[in-house]
Amino acid sequence: MALLEIKDLHASIKDKEILKGVNLSVDYGEVHAIMGPNGNGKSTLASVIAGKDTFEVMSGNITYKNKDLLSLPVEARAAEGVFLGFQYPVEIPGVSITNFMRTAINEQRKYRGLDPMPTREFMALMEEKKKIVELTSNLANRSVNEGFSGGEKKKNEIFQMAMLNPTLSILDETDSGLDIDALRIVANGVNALRSKDNAIIVITHYQRLLEYIVPDFVHVLYEGRIVKSGDKSLALVLEEKGYDWIRQELESERR
Repeated sequence: MALLEIKDLHASIKDKEILKGVNLSVDYGEVHAIMGPNGNGKSTLASVIAGKDTFEVMSGNITYKNKDLLSLPVEARAAEGVFLGFQYPVEIPGVSITNFMRTAINEQRKYRGLDPMPTREFMALMEEKKKIVELTSNLANRSVNEGFSGGEKKKNEIFQMAMLNPTLSILDETDSGLDIDALRIVANGVNALRSKDNAIIVITHYQRLLEYIVPDFVHVLYEGRIVKSGDKSLALVLEEKGYDWIRQELESERR
């Protein structure tokens, strides 16, 4: 059994069906890229896996670590090692990154029956992981994302990922709004966190991110379904031909 198995997943929001039979298998050590035009279900899929209650799962199932993921509340999914990096990270005024991360880590440790992490160990971990995304001490002491630039917010997301050490990371358009330097830093951070003990799903529109984070598999999510899968060369074809190529292929198959 793979780390994550999604079978015939249908999901809707306000009675509008968005996901129309998604099938996906992700195993340990793998990086999967999901590409596709806006409004075709990429962010919805990420949200459903993470457990956002905005969406209603109509049918299908998701198995994660041999558990029924859909039966777990959002906080249990996070404690089980599911991490969602947001396309638009929210600001949390008055809560420092340090206190935010200390609370998040200790909640996960509590879920696993462990005592809170000792302060000295936590601060050493902070210093180690800040280096991965070149996060300065000045940023780490500020409120979560408050007044951050787009690049700083995305760096903070990857820093959180490094601190929490998730088994499954879903990065929803992490490259959105990044200049080339911020993109390089974020991508280097993601690559540093890749291992045989975790898996990463990268959601993106563009091939440029995949020049830095090279996926094992690329999937095209179109009209609520994964309609094509391949290796990293598929992203190059999409860059060259655009998503209209997918539409034309599907129309040809339907005739």
